[in-house]
Amino acid sequence: MFGKFAQYLVYDLLGMTQGARLSGAVEFFIYDTIKIFLLLSVIIFAVSVIRSYFPPERTKRILSHKKEFIGNILAALLGVVTPFCSCSAVPLFIGFIEAGVPLGVTFSFLISSPMVNEVAVVLLWGLFGWKVALIYMGVGLLVAILAGLIIGKLKLERWVEEYVYQIKSMGAAADAVKQSFKDRLVYARENTTDILKKVWAYVLVAIGIGGFIHGYVPEDFLVKYAGPQNHFGVPIAVALGVPLYSNVAGVIPIVYALMEKGMSMGTVLAFMMAVTALSLPEMIILRKVLKMKLLAAFVGIMTVTIIGVGYLFNAIL
Repeated sequence: MFGKFAQYLVYDLLGMTQGARLSGAVEFFIYDTIKIFLLLSVIIFAVSVIRSYFPPERTKRILSHKKEFIGNILAALLGVVTPFCSCSAVPLFIGFIEAGVPLGVTFSFLISSPMVNEVAVVLLWGLFGWKVALIYMGVGLLVAILAGLIIGKLKLERWVEEYVYQIKSMGAAADAVKQSFKDRLVYARENTTDILKKVWAYVLVAIGIGGFIHGYVPEDFLVKYAGPQNHFGVPIAVALGVPLYSNVAGVIPIVYALMEKGMSMGTVLAFMMAVTALSLPEMIILRKVLKMKLLAAFVGIMTVTIIGVGYLFNAIL
């Protein structure tokens, strides 16, 4: 339905030439804009209702004093239903450490939350099918759990900035005010509007980049530098993803265009994870609470893990 509407706008209404690069890019832009914003509106609303049951204080209490490994699994799973953005990284990190959540468990949550959430899964499902969505979700959870376990086993608490441990808890936070379901729906509507206001520009830019790749970038260019025949395609994709700043909703249109051009699944997964979990702006934010040694260890562990995932899925898919 959306495809036919996009074709009507581009070829019938605007009178553009079928098969031309510009018309292909414009058709891709219109089609993806309609589909992604519709999906975002529906999913963010549903996620907001779920999220109303998991405010940050409740999330901290669930993860407090859990055994490692079990705590890492719980933290990664909880990150799926509590999608906090990178701007929340510092207050969440401080709050988790203050509540007694182990460092490795804290990192499992901080990795999972921006990288694997309902928005990502449903958008991937809508664009690529349920198999790709489940693969990404499974891999993302595995990365979050493994990275958190490694950081926990290395006992790197000494590399957290001292002031984090000096912050005194003001006592147990009061339970979130009990809300009626109607109140939660009102919250979900307001939160959906607020999030769309914040991300619409990023999404449009990403769709625009995707449209340009779709219409103008030769297929053999991407296959040559990041295709399955290039042994260094996965590290290249990760390196390209780090400087970008986008949430998962913003990067998916680019990923969609890259896959259409022949980039392999593992390389695409690695690129997507690098953008959402290793972005340079988020590292700058985390530097406020992590010493350089811990930040470097985190980046190194995540980079190796993501590249390994990319190569693994290129080999088996």
